[in-house]
Amino acid sequence: MQTQMQAVTISQPGNAEVLTLAQIPVREPASDEILIRVEAAGINRPDILQRQGLYPAPKGASEIPGLEIAGTVVACGSKTRRYKPGDRVLSLVTGGGYAQFCLAKESSTLPVPETVSMVEAGAIPETFFTVWTNVFDRARLNSGEIFLVHGGSSGIGTTAIQMAKAMGARVFATAGSDEKVKSCQKLGAEKCFNYKNEDFVEQIKTLTDNHGADVILDMVGGDYIARNIKAAAIEGRIVSIAFLHGSKAEINFMPVMLKRLTITGSTLRIRSDREKAAIAEKLETRIWPLLAKKTIKPQIFKTFPLAQAADAHRLMESSTHIGKIILLPWQ
Repeated sequence: MQTQMQAVTISQPGNAEVLTLAQIPVREPASDEILIRVEAAGINRPDILQRQGLYPAPKGASEIPGLEIAGTVVACGSKTRRYKPGDRVLSLVTGGGYAQFCLAKESSTLPVPETVSMVEAGAIPETFFTVWTNVFDRARLNSGEIFLVHGGSSGIGTTAIQMAKAMGARVFATAGSDEKVKSCQKLGAEKCFNYKNEDFVEQIKTLTDNHGADVILDMVGGDYIARNIKAAAIEGRIVSIAFLHGSKAEINFMPVMLKRLTITGSTLRIRSDREKAAIAEKLETRIWPLLAKKTIKPQIFKTFPLAQAADAHRLMESSTHIGKIILLPWQ
């Protein structure tokens, strides 16, 4: 087995230039882990925060950024049972994705459907796990309900639109350009609102006969927190998973009480192996058949070689992309 690999390290907290390509040892898997030759690694907002020193890796996790990978199994721990060398897999990891090899818990690893490319597979774990656990487990979105996702053209947004549509919900989204609006509607959003010139609160009320959104998935925060409360339906559920506009807001809680709203949120990286395994099981049962049939398809915007990880981060920070940005460690 190869003993050295290329990996992206963070030399110090800062801008994209602190991402440095280094040669480091390949670690052997622990008893419950598998070692994966990484063929695609997704870029995510938490990677940006980690680089900036705002989202440190959990205790015991790799300091190398990267939370989702796809590739080929090359070695297995003594207590693993499902996978063998040569298997095509994707995995949610706590770190280490920006590298040519990555250790992954077998319980957070799923097979790559034959109809899904490795590049597409690298876009799946972080986004699909996040959407499922927040929209369907936490917010309990049901068929026929009205779903609103902010940042509809992001990796999370494009995934949430497709999943919610496939599960029978009426889907709405917000995005920041006419091109992004069109892409969200093409993916299944009944209507996408350009937040630069449309009021999503007024629009969602009008288009739902004043019902509002049963479930709102928010990655914006800031002033959107109060606006989400206005846009929510009676018994609505609002889930926050990021705060691009800040995590603090002054809000009136009277509508929360009168509408009987649930306001919640979660992070994924620090959750237990058991919790992640439970999400993986639900995804394989409910979503994997849709992936195999291409009813749901990861949206890839651009790929970069590992040495250009800084350029990939700059692109994500520009917010001009639609869908996922992927690193190709062997390119």
